[in-house]
Formats: sequence, C-alpha cells, structure tokens
Amino acid sequence: MTERSRFRLCCMTAVVLAAGCAGAWAQDYPAKPVTFFVPFAAGSATDALARSLGQGVTAETRQNVVIDNRPGANGFLAAQAVARAAPDGYTVLIGTNTTHAANEYLFKKIPYDPVKDFAPVTTLARGGQVMVVNPRVPVKTVKEFIALAKRQPGKLTFGSGSSSSRVASELFQQMVGLDLVHVPYKSNPMAVTDLVGGQIDMMITDVVTGLPQVRAGKLRALGVSSRTRLPNAPELPTIDEAGVKGYELTFWFAAYTPARTPAPVVARLRELFINATRSAPAQTFFKTTGIEPWTMTSAELAKFQASESAKWAKVIKAAGIQPE
Repeated sequence: MTERSRFRLCCMTAVVLAAGCAGAWAQDYPAKPVTFFVPFAAGSATDALARSLGQGVTAETRQNVVIDNRPGANGFLAAQAVARAAPDGYTVLIGTNTTHAANEYLFKKIPYDPVKDFAPVTTLARGGQVMVVNPRVPVKTVKEFIALAKRQPGKLTFGSGSSSSRVASELFQQMVGLDLVHVPYKSNPMAVTDLVGGQIDMMITDVVTGLPQVRAGKLRALGVSSRTRLPNAPELPTIDEAGVKGYELTFWFAAYTPARTPAPVVARLRELFINATRSAPAQTFFKTTGIEPWTMTSAELAKFQASESAKWAKVIKAAGIQPE
C-alpha cells in the first residue's frame, strides 16, 4: 500500500469513526438537564411557550429542562449567552423574530451574529398581538384612538418590550400619521404592568401578557395585529378591519443551538421539540393563547430566517425607525 493510499484510508476511517461517535452521542442525548435560554421575562409569551415545551421534553426524556430567563437589551443577553456556550445541544435559545430578524436593523451593532453564531433547529410557533389601552384613555375603538392621538400630537405614549411590540406600534402610527412617544422596557410584562398602572397609554403586545389583563378588566382591547381574528378572542376585530387597511404584524418563535452543534444532536433536538408541541402542556398553551404550533426542518428555518430578515428590514425602514 502506498503512502497516499494509507493516508486516504486513515482519513476515511476517521470520518467513519466521527460519524459513529456523533450518532452514538445523539442516541444518548440528552443525558443530563437541558437549559432553555429565554430572552424575555417570566410571564412573557416566549417564557410561557418555553415552559410548556420544556415539560413536554422532560416527559419524553426524563431529563429536566431548566428555564433561564435573560430579559433586557432586546434579547441580546440570552442570544449572546447561547452563542458563546458549548456546542453540545445542552444550551438552547428560544429565539424570536426579535433576536433573529429585527435586532440587526434596530441597532447599529449587536453582540452576536444571528446567522453565523447559531445552528437552527426548528420554528416552534407563531401568532398575533393585541392592541390595548389603559381604561382611563377615553376610547373604545381603533378609530377613536386615532382621532384622540391626532388631537393631541406628541402627548400619548406607547410601551414595548420586544421588537414585535415596538415595530407593531411604530408601523401603526406610521400608517395612520400619528405622533406617539415610545417608552422602552426590558420585556413586555414590565410594560404591561406600567400600562395597567397608567404610566403609559397604549401598547401592542403578545396575547399572553395582554389578554389576561383585558379579561380581568384592567386593560381595554381595541384590536389584533394579525390579518385574521384570534380564535380565543373572536370578538376583537383586526386592526385592518378596524380601519387601518393593510395593517398586519405577527411574530414567531424558533429554537437555536450554538453553531457547530453536531447535526445528529440538532436532529434529535428538533424531534423532541416537534413531539413537545403535541404534548398536553403545549396544547393547553396554544388553545388558551391563540398562538399556533408551527415547525419545520432546520434547513427550512435557515431559509425562512433569511426571508424574515429582509421583511423586517423593510418594515422597520417603512416605520421610520432609526438604528440605535
């Protein structure tokens, strides 16, 4: 056997052994608790989804799922933590369009690369938002809010704790020609707390944080941001139906691991997430929030993320938001 032949044989053997090790690793995965990093506070839609899916993963694998909430900086903290973690499948980001489509256009510089630093696993769910106001604001419809805001330019405030929330409100005021004052928060639950307390006037927020306060009579709902009505709140008109023709802004969730996570581990994790969306805790979450389960392959997520990045760039530019 020539030297070149021996070299080729060694290379082929190494590849086969590596593939075998990766396959065995995937079969044993997970062999210890998995941590889900959530870029928003407890009580947010992302947090509630992560916890329901975590219960499903635990039920199937008998391994605990730890929820690590890292709110603040528009998702920077959680995304950066996962990007820097060991690529072994035990650190997972429950990301959103905030962390993986909008942030790069909302900020001049972000401390992670939404493409190069992550291995896409699968989308998880998608949904619409609800436009809510403090009851002291004397309006009951979207049209009445628009009329009030036009009579008081620069007086009414809106809060946001995610890019979905902020851009939804920025797009709304851009489409109808309003002058509202933006008040940023670390996470939507914090903004909703101030909205209930009367520190801000309006918010377009995820249904998980908004609808319970509406049901409790602490906030008034004016409409929803999706093109169709929410199945769990069919009485609420869409903002498009309420007079802002063409208005729509929805959000999505997806799972990511650090870049260079072995493909067999990513595939196993994707399988666990798909099964978890069918679990009882997740089904309860979907039925009570109106958010729908939505999964795809890792390759499809990569393509979807690229298209969403272009879409959010266009929306943010149209809304007149300047990178911070």
